[in-house]
Amino acid sequence: MNYEKDFLMKRNDLIYFDNAATTFKPISVINKEMEYLTNYTANSHRGDYNISFKVDDEVDNTRDLVKEYINSEYKEEIVFTSGTTDSLNMIVFGYFKYYLKEGDEVILNKAEHASNILPWMMLKKEIGIEIKYAPLDMNNKLTLESVKSVVNKKTKVISLALITNVVGDVRNISQISSFAHKNNILVVVDGAQALGHMNIDVQKEDIDFLAFSAHKMLGPTGLGILYGKKELLCKMKPVRYGGGMNVDFNEDELSLLPIPYKFEAGTQNLSAIIAFSESIKYINKVGMDSIERKERFLKKYLLNELKKLCYVRIYNENSESSIVLINVDGVSSGDLGLYLNSKSICVRSGKHCTKMLMDEADYTDTVRISLYFYNTYEEIDKLIEALSDIKAIKNF
Repeated sequence: MNYEKDFLMKRNDLIYFDNAATTFKPISVINKEMEYLTNYTANSHRGDYNISFKVDDEVDNTRDLVKEYINSEYKEEIVFTSGTTDSLNMIVFGYFKYYLKEGDEVILNKAEHASNILPWMMLKKEIGIEIKYAPLDMNNKLTLESVKSVVNKKTKVISLALITNVVGDVRNISQISSFAHKNNILVVVDGAQALGHMNIDVQKEDIDFLAFSAHKMLGPTGLGILYGKKELLCKMKPVRYGGGMNVDFNEDELSLLPIPYKFEAGTQNLSAIIAFSESIKYINKVGMDSIERKERFLKKYLLNELKKLCYVRIYNENSESSIVLINVDGVSSGDLGLYLNSKSICVRSGKHCTKMLMDEADYTDTVRISLYFYNTYEEIDKLIEALSDIKAIKNF
């Protein structure tokens, strides 16, 4: 496939290795959003006229595509949100605030993104739950054994990323879910880093709640997905109230619409929802097997080239995802990021929203190189060329 033709950003004079933060958008996604903005701009479920009906159909089409993409059992298990952070907050404060009681325990780990730690910390202050952190192994990976080591009769929830945004380890959700459900423990999965890189089957993996974002899988920003098993969503409470989520109300009573609409108050990010349909179609066209294979080959090549530079430290060589963490001896991650920027190479530097990871890891700030299928070996060569000039790096 001609990725330079499909991705307008690749025509710019830059090399983009920050795909864990957000991804480029193919022209089909851009055109779909423009189609809505220029041909049938209208609200959803509000108008008795053709362009409003068209919007309803397009939104329903995207919901169908997401259902198929993650293999949920029911279409109404797909809720549109503003992003993974919003989805996780809705799960914590819409369901678990009422499901958990004082003294109940939630299992997290210190490699989690802030979005999967801070809501639970706030719930701890609000209702008195306890949080336990499953220890990471010597490679900063989370294993089933480490999860088991902190589970007891008070454990009610295990909440974890499928792929972490820093270490880049891939967790075995099937094993963890199987163990959890045998012990009456619910499983929440942050899929932000995973959904654009690997196949997810929520029925096969037996996931109770899943959160992810469109913009990390070729889609627009400002759009997320909340998946929950139907029986759980039916018990879950909205965290926002307003138009479009109620059947009727008066001074004393409120009647809500059924799922998923009771969670979608107000005007949704309609242009993003509609454009996201093309993101899913594009990923399906490329094929997840092809995406995983390309990322695997790119990462292997990148690691082999980095190892030739004795002053480059690699922190997560054995992780399974397309994320590589490095530092250059004697150079701060921020300075290295700015140096690479001067060469038109985009990477991420810092703590990457995982400020608790330093409690277990032997590093704090790092430079994160995150690959996607549209990256090339030639781009990696240019990165290695820039890193090879250690004198220029230290004098920058």
